[in-house]
Order: sequence, then C-alpha cells, then structure tokens
Amino acid sequence: MKNIILTGDRPTGNLHLGHYVGSLEARVKLQNSMDYDKFYIMIADTQALTDNADRVDKVKNNIIQVAIDYISVGIDPEKVSIFIQSMVPELHEFTSYFMNLVTLARLQRNPTIKEELKVRGFEKSIPIGFINYPISQASDILAFGTTLVPVGDDQLPMIEQAREIVNSFNYTYSPKEEVFALPKEFISENKLCRRLPGIDGKLKMSKSAGNAIYLCDDEKTVREKIMSAYTDPDHIRVTDPGKIEGNVVFAYLDAFCKDEHFAKYLPDYKNLDELKAHYRRGGLGDVKVKTFLIKIVEELLTPIRERRNECLKHIDEIYEMLFTRSAEASREARARLEKMKEAMGINYRNLFRK
Repeated sequence: MKNIILTGDRPTGNLHLGHYVGSLEARVKLQNSMDYDKFYIMIADTQALTDNADRVDKVKNNIIQVAIDYISVGIDPEKVSIFIQSMVPELHEFTSYFMNLVTLARLQRNPTIKEELKVRGFEKSIPIGFINYPISQASDILAFGTTLVPVGDDQLPMIEQAREIVNSFNYTYSPKEEVFALPKEFISENKLCRRLPGIDGKLKMSKSAGNAIYLCDDEKTVREKIMSAYTDPDHIRVTDPGKIEGNVVFAYLDAFCKDEHFAKYLPDYKNLDELKAHYRRGGLGDVKVKTFLIKIVEELLTPIRERRNECLKHIDEIYEMLFTRSAEASREARARLEKMKEAMGINYRNLFRK
C-alpha cells in the first residue's frame, strides 16, 4: 500500500509565492515521484465560506483561478485529482459524526484557530463554521483514507487534531479493527520556506493581509512589490552595515536563490553567504540586492505565467475536469462513509437487509 495524499487551498484569491514554497513546489515533486496510490487536491470553497459568508461571489469566482494556478505551477490533472469541496456532500456527513467526538474547549485551544481568530478580529463574534473547521478539515482528510498531508507549519495543529479524531473514533466504535489510519504531515525540508514573510515584513505572506506576491502578478507588479519590500530600516546609506535578520529581501533569497543564480545575474559573488557578509559589513545597497532578487523571481514566474496564459484559452475544459473529478471524489467518499457508518452501527440499509 502506497501513500494516499490530500492537500488543498481556500479559494479566497490567487495563490502566491508563500503557497509555492510552502506547498505547491512539494506537491509537484510528489506528483512526479509517482510514489502514491492516489493524490487529491481539494479547492476548499466550503471552508472559505466560514469567514466569507457574505462574500460568496469572491469564493465562487476564485475557484477557477486557484485551479489555473495549480496547473500553471505544474500540477497535472491527469495524475492528480483536483476537486471542489462543496461538490462532495459526503464530507458534511463525516463532519457531523466527528463533531460528537470533539469538545468546544479543545477547538478553542487549537493554536491555528487561536491565531486565525486574532487575525480576522472575530473576538467574541465567532462563526460556528469557522471554529469548527478543524473538524471539517479532518473530515476532508479521513474521507479519502489519506495517509500523507503536505502542509505548512501553521497547519500542523490541524493534522494533530485529525489524529486525535482518528484515535477517538477507533477507540469508541472499532477498538479491534481500525477504521481510519493516522495521517502524517509532509512539510518542506527548508524551514525558511514554511512561513514565508510578506513584503511588509510584519506577517507571513497572506491573501488577507495584502502583502503577497502572486503567481499571476505581471513583471511590472513584481518589480514594484520587491522594490517596496521591507529591509533594514537602519540601513540608510550604502556604506551602513545592514541586518539580515527580519530583512524580507534576504528571507526571499534564502527561499529562492541558488548558487547558479550568481553566475547568471550577480557574478561579483559566488554564493549567498558572500552577499550576506558584504551587506552586514556595509557597502552594499538595497537596490542592488532587490534587483538581483527580481531577476530570480522572474526566472521562476515566467514559465508559470506562460502556462497560465495557455490555461486561459481552455477555461471550459478546466471546469469540466473539476466537475468530473468532484463526482469521482464524491463516489469514493460515499464508499468510505458507508464503512464508517457500519462501524458505528448506523448503516441502517445494511441492518434492515439482514
């Protein structure tokens, strides 16, 4: 038995460089490794509505944009099943049963939930759907027998919550034979890529924070964003020593720069260590470093833009693919749901047939 992989994104906007280094790049590598039985990528529109209930069009319109972003970075719909969460109604039934195994206090202690509540300013007016989404996410994972979940650091508490639900369900309903296996996380080997900062240097790169470089940004926009990126506020003159820590430009270089980029774009240095050393002692201006970063990011984004432009010519085919894969996912989730209900003793159709 090989791995069953599931991951996904909320369609609240286009995907950005943080998504790319945090998960998209790893997904493409996993896809091409072929070391799995099934690979699912879910467009989590139901989850997106938990804090966008009054902005349905925003969520609806971004479903196709996220699908295009997937294909643009190299996700192959022939190898990976890309589906829409709301088109798999079985997931809601999974959630309703799992809700009985988790307390409100446990959800409120979830570090990801606590952080997201602060970011969104919900305070005491917390939508039930939002605080419940760790259970919904566990349902998404377990409905397909997922064994491996590519995630960023901020989602690790959600995987732990899913594992707790597995243990609770198996203990309560099927102590002799496990119904669900424990999912494992798959995170980037590069720790610097797991929470890429936004261009403002204050938060992680995020759609909601408005501090992202998007995969669909044109060359002019990318240049403007990088040139405005937060560096060292005390590095006023070129001769001033500069700090690397907290410097967004160097954080991005850590994430994207390779030694061969110096030979192509900045031959005065052999590697990033030499560039950092010069910046620290002074004599290296921010504009030169940012210009170097722009060339590196453009090298990454140019083929993504080209594939995106090609996708835009085939919107109808992409929609058809999404509908077909969603119907397939629904059938697969239904089969596992029947087994779950059998373990719980509530599969009445089979009971009455006996």
